[in-house]
Amino acid sequence: MSHKAALGIWMDHMNAHLIEWTNPILETKIIASGFTHQIKEHTLGEGERVMHNKEQHEQAAYYKHLGDVILNYSEILLFGPSDAKTELFNLLKEDSRFSEIRFQIKPADKMTENQQQAFVRDHFSRRIF
Repeated sequence: MSHKAALGIWMDHMNAHLIEWTNPILETKIIASGFTHQIKEHTLGEGERVMHNKEQHEQAAYYKHLGDVILNYSEILLFGPSDAKTELFNLLKEDSRFSEIRFQIKPADKMTENQQQAFVRDHFSRRIF
């Protein structure tokens, strides 16, 4: 399998902004978690246990989808304001398919798309091979 060079992922538990770095061009795609506030409100009406089960199922599907994308890259920068980046990394490091991929995790606040792209550009243009 051929790997693309680098991918930055700004993420929280609801959305992941995937920023592919192909110097000097950056392209952003968004993957959304299936667990929206509307679904949370609806399932909470069915009971807290049902809501938590639904949330866990949707979160697992969200992380699996991100993992499928990550397999196509050799370097990954995970950044964002929540613990989602660390949760994803901990899940992926247990899977041997990700052992050849270089990961870096950095904290970051909420950012506009331009700020996210600048963060990714700055990170990957400074990296040392």
